[in-house]
Amino acid sequence: MRIGIPREIKRKEFRVALTPAGALELTSSGHQVTVETAAGEGSGFSDDDYRAASAHIAPTAEDVWSDAELLLKVKEPIPQEYPLLREELVVFTYLHIAADEPLTRALLESGTTAIAYETVQLPDGRLPLLAPMSEVAGRLAPQMGATSLEKARGGRGILLGGVPGVPPAKVVILGGGIVGYNAALIASGMRAHVLVLDQSVDRIRALETMLDGRAQLAMSSRLEIEHAISDADMVIGAVLVPGALAPKLVTREILASMKPGAVLVDVAIDQGGCFETSRPTTHDDPVYEVDGIVHYCVANMPGAVPVTSTRALTNATFPYIELIAREGIEAAIDRLAPLAAGVNVARGVITHQAVADAHGLPFEALSTVLAGTGTRRPHAVAASLAHGA
Repeated sequence: MRIGIPREIKRKEFRVALTPAGALELTSSGHQVTVETAAGEGSGFSDDDYRAASAHIAPTAEDVWSDAELLLKVKEPIPQEYPLLREELVVFTYLHIAADEPLTRALLESGTTAIAYETVQLPDGRLPLLAPMSEVAGRLAPQMGATSLEKARGGRGILLGGVPGVPPAKVVILGGGIVGYNAALIASGMRAHVLVLDQSVDRIRALETMLDGRAQLAMSSRLEIEHAISDADMVIGAVLVPGALAPKLVTREILASMKPGAVLVDVAIDQGGCFETSRPTTHDDPVYEVDGIVHYCVANMPGAVPVTSTRALTNATFPYIELIAREGIEAAIDRLAPLAAGVNVARGVITHQAVADAHGLPFEALSTVLAGTGTRRPHAVAASLAHGA
């Protein structure tokens, strides 16, 4: 199979979708790997590292996209890349298209098959390809929040861990999944006072053991959230509904009850954010203020630590990449149900119910699309979109 690795062009995105070690495994199995020049530099990998793995180095993104059967990325295609989408191309990346209608429509109109790392789901509900970046983002969140609490950056001017005789900051974490657990681990390690809210009794019991008394735990409810954040110095949004828009847990009205200069860190911003006042920001300009509350909403937080993130990502994605390369996309999907759950769009049709619901667009089961028995095809979808359907 011909596999392409373009350079990420999202602002301040330094990760790359495949390490040279991963490239070598693929080329050793007879696959062709083409990497855009300088694609790995931000993660510490030179073109020569990829050449040593028998990968081809292409001078432009167009060269990579046009030749690839399977295109591996880290972040979703951005508008400059929409013209490169085409039929017969499989894109495997973080998509988050429930929160991105323009990209959803571009994928539909192009006929590209798009597999989202974040919706590949195991039978027990785990998200194996989202997990490594959730770990990274969770561990980054208290660090970024601590910096944002500095007075010079608009925050309250409070040290997260306090000092002897001066209490530490109070950190409230909404959601006790992988992001929430890792955020609690680091925030407690920084000696903050940590409270984690989650809706699952079973998860709270698990966190009690995992955190070993380093954080307080409570059942989440609207009233509990309002009470908890009223005296919080930092609130970390760590909720997730796989493939769907994040629920809005904190309204603008609630901000009035918070301490001036408190910080909201929205790790769910890729899925639309869990604070009503959230909007995506970048590493160049990471924070903004609403009603005296500092918001940190960087949409690609793990891109700040690309050396760690790229290696962690390839560790998780490679078995799936290798299967697709060896078997082809349809056979791989048929063989591995978790991979099928990752297919959000195929042949001009939305095949993930949460994405269709988010945009009010038609949904069709993946099995019918691949079997050729579905009723919607790229030209039909494009026509319906043109009429505002």
